[in-house]
Amino acid sequence: MHKYIQNSTFAQTIFFRKMYRSHNCGELRLADVNKEITLAGWVQKSRDKGFMIWVDLRDRYGITQLIFDESRTEESIMQLAKSLGREFVIQVKGTVIERESKNANIPTGEIEVLVKEFKVLNESQLPPFTIEDETDGGEDIRMKYRYLDIRRNPVKNSLLFRHKVTQEVRNYLSNLDFCEVETPYLIKSTPEGARDFVVPSRMNPGQFYALPQSPQTFKQLLMVGGMDKYFQIVKCFRDEDLRADRQPEFTQIDCEMSFIEQEDILNVFEGLTRHLLKNIHNIEIEKFPRMTFDEAMKTYGNDKPDIRFGMKFGELNAVSQHKEFPVFNSAELVVGIAVPRAASYTRKEIDALIDWVKRPQVGALGMVYVKCEANNQYKSSVDKFYDQEDLAKWAEVTGAKEGDLILVLSGPANKTRSQLSALRMELGNRMGLRKPNEFAPLWVVDFPLLEWDEDSERFHAMHHPFTSPKPEDMHLLDTDPGKVRANAYDLVLNGNEIGGGSIRIHDKEMQALMFKHLGFTTEQAQEQFGFLMNAFQFGAPPHGGLAFGLDRLTAILGGQETIRDFIAFPKNNSGRDVMIDAPATIDNAQLDELSIMLNVKA
Repeated sequence: MHKYIQNSTFAQTIFFRKMYRSHNCGELRLADVNKEITLAGWVQKSRDKGFMIWVDLRDRYGITQLIFDESRTEESIMQLAKSLGREFVIQVKGTVIERESKNANIPTGEIEVLVKEFKVLNESQLPPFTIEDETDGGEDIRMKYRYLDIRRNPVKNSLLFRHKVTQEVRNYLSNLDFCEVETPYLIKSTPEGARDFVVPSRMNPGQFYALPQSPQTFKQLLMVGGMDKYFQIVKCFRDEDLRADRQPEFTQIDCEMSFIEQEDILNVFEGLTRHLLKNIHNIEIEKFPRMTFDEAMKTYGNDKPDIRFGMKFGELNAVSQHKEFPVFNSAELVVGIAVPRAASYTRKEIDALIDWVKRPQVGALGMVYVKCEANNQYKSSVDKFYDQEDLAKWAEVTGAKEGDLILVLSGPANKTRSQLSALRMELGNRMGLRKPNEFAPLWVVDFPLLEWDEDSERFHAMHHPFTSPKPEDMHLLDTDPGKVRANAYDLVLNGNEIGGGSIRIHDKEMQALMFKHLGFTTEQAQEQFGFLMNAFQFGAPPHGGLAFGLDRLTAILGGQETIRDFIAFPKNNSGRDVMIDAPATIDNAQLDELSIMLNVKA
């Protein structure tokens, strides 16, 4: 049976090549001169000189120049060639000849095809934007006509790059005995985490499935089932307000392992990332640095720091709250960074930075600056309050050198760190310090188990409810839950979280205790997650895992931070697919069949 299928497929391939094309538009070279060939593709552009017409024929593989010559081409074919428009789909037969004027910019630039026969397979309207690397189409119009956008090299190559990354991941994990297992898309809604997308069930009126935010509980059940090493390249769904460059559906490289500790997981997936960097960019990184969550927040103001450049935080409370400057004296935190070689900034440039941090997206009330000038002299916006000796201590704390500019923010600790982190990243971009071809991976470890939510006035799981606390912190759960650390870890690459995971709870009593601290009643925990806790009673092994965001990982490896071009058919910032106009209303007959009555709020 298998042999028949293989032979049949081979025969179909040969037939296809004979029928529509003998070669693709990227493969002909000087060695093919005098060959009779058949090509098919799209008209990129044409140049009509009257007695001679050149057409660039494009397919996924490249461009081949066609030539129609009145001395060598039939008149009827010449006339038909004159009628060709952009993006017409055509098939041509002809002879490969050497080009007189060669083009070193494309692989096929030494040859062209003298056309003897050709056929228009399909005409095309004039596209709404040019199908070129540098297009004149804005993002909205390109999203509406995404199938045209995919014809452009930047998008096409991004999708091919994603394929390459995906294949490398599959091969690497498979070679380590990971088994790829599919988990369900129609599951049960849970109250933790982001909002679920829900799916009504016609066969169960008034009841709903949910689309998975991740396969978390299923991969844990696979561990209970003895699968030992699991992975899946899987779609996940979150119906949440979208921040910049987020998608309501995204793809994870989801992994889980049994009989392991945190170190085992870090080693495997550091190995995977190292493998990708080596195979894709020929970059070798021996050992990824590690940083605790507390250190990351204290030093960079966020838990996914970009360590390709410096500008580490210097906390200035001790050297700034001894004078009569009320802004600093009343602040929970005074913190600054030293911007290298920026003491030359004009007042106008500094004022522009102050305006930037005052934007609602950042939310600072103001900013203090100090210029570190020659001969250990300092010029500051707060000279009235601080003398040269004071400012020298600021320079020492922030690591500022002659020619640097110290920028200082103050206020509530968490908020101020976040603001300064945003400023640091903005300056990194402006100063060209965030180089897309430079890669700086980092493990952030020892995350808090719980975080306080001001709105609901209760603790939430920072990672998810199934994350194991560190055994040495267990005694704090009742007395100081915010101080409990988790066996949780994130892999950060170039200032972006590309993956995260944890050691899981595998004991029913511990899991019940965790739900209790998250505000679940015993009944609620049983209703929502009883299936998992029951499974733990049947010999659950110690296990843990990690999930990479494939979209983000691919984009960063591809030298970008925008994920949209690495997704074939992305949604916009409102979660809409403008190409097919989804989401959309459904008719009343469908609603009746699903036993659903709408109550749309204005």
